[in-house]
Amino acid sequence: MKRILVLNGPNLNRLGKREPGVYGHEDLASLEERLLAYGEERNVTVECRQSNHEGDLIDWIHEASDAWDGIVLNAGAFTHYSYAIRDAMASVNVPVIEVHISNIHAREAFRHHSVIAPVARGQIAGLGFKGYELGIEALLAE
Repeated sequence: MKRILVLNGPNLNRLGKREPGVYGHEDLASLEERLLAYGEERNVTVECRQSNHEGDLIDWIHEASDAWDGIVLNAGAFTHYSYAIRDAMASVNVPVIEVHISNIHAREAFRHHSVIAPVARGQIAGLGFKGYELGIEALLAE
């Protein structure tokens, strides 16, 4: 059975409360429930984690190297400037799909550039929670 780790970065614990016009009205718990059910339907183990702390995300990426078949990562604002997360991704032999709920390319200019995209297997942006499911599908196709 494949194992997929879903990592959510800073402020994603505020889903449903933070800018619902951008991120929607559903909260993080409903996203996680949806992804666990999605994995169950496909006979895949899905585990979801969220942290507002860069070091937690880095530690989980390192851990994934030995325990997971792929990572779906929404690094939040870290996407745009965290070379530490980028380097963590480059240091492991596990594919990472970068996911964003909103279309980062249609938002403020500072959101248009991802420092982690060059070491991700792919990027999905602007498809809401569905983007996470597509990220899982991409990893299952590996």
